[in-house]
Amino acid sequence: MPNRRDPDHRGRGGDPAPARGRLRDLPWELPHSFLGLDEQAASFADASAVILPVPYESTTSYGGGAKAGPSAIIEASRYIELYDQEFDAETALEIGIHTLPAVELTRAGAREAMVELREVHDRILDAAEGRFVLMLGGEHSVSSPAIRAHAARHDDRITVLQFDAHADLRAEYEGSPHSHASAMARVLDVADVVGVGLRAVSQEEIEVARAHDGVTMIWADEMWEDDRWTDRALERLGPKVYLTFDVDYFDPSLVPSTGTPEPGGGDWYRTLRFLKRVFAEREVVGCDVVELAPTPGLHAPDFLVAKLVYKLLSYRFQDRG
Repeated sequence: MPNRRDPDHRGRGGDPAPARGRLRDLPWELPHSFLGLDEQAASFADASAVILPVPYESTTSYGGGAKAGPSAIIEASRYIELYDQEFDAETALEIGIHTLPAVELTRAGAREAMVELREVHDRILDAAEGRFVLMLGGEHSVSSPAIRAHAARHDDRITVLQFDAHADLRAEYEGSPHSHASAMARVLDVADVVGVGLRAVSQEEIEVARAHDGVTMIWADEMWEDDRWTDRALERLGPKVYLTFDVDYFDPSLVPSTGTPEPGGGDWYRTLRFLKRVFAEREVVGCDVVELAPTPGLHAPDFLVAKLVYKLLSYRFQDRG
């Protein structure tokens, strides 16, 4: 566990923003930023990556709580070790990671919230100027404005790599075309979609997939037979990829803290091996991690998702350091 009182830990000395001079060496807690990074390691000017928390929840169809996901991920991340033995480096200090304040979207309705979030992404991508933006949700509906914002910045059609138990291809769900169950349906006009780990899909979504050459489904049971699914998934990815990660992709024995858990999902190391290949063989232009609904008193899923976010950034910048 990180030593919060070690003045050399993370190059910080526990110095909070308002404390200077004689207050610097007091035993301050870790900052409430991703990984607990201080101003130097987390400054926007020097960061290569930007964390965008979007605690939005409006169309949840079963278990709620996804709006608390971003804060739970950030809180757990403050106690994750920065050293990554896979790369023999403290990746966070090599690249710099800035954490933005959480975005509070309008409550006027799901459509209005998605329009507002698209504007948020456009403005952040303009300001980021090439920095890698990783969004923390929130329910999965927040992914479509992000995907559309990234797609608009590329001449060629991008591919969405979707880790998920569900296809999210319904035209609408419970009366809303902006439901979390329609997130991928809202981007089919601007992106191809490769879904990995699917195991809970409606007949309507099967018909949508059959009607679109740009939709590929990798079923969860395929992942447990052999590794041929990884080659098939990679073959369907274009040069530029947006990665969206619904944490119900994982088997609920690993991540029970999500609104609609499904048995038989992905495991940790198999998933990391595939992710490493994706980042090495394609250009990942943006990313989000969504649908963590924290369970009071159960911290393991929060830590797993926080570690996943850190690994995603490590793979994105694996040629650094």
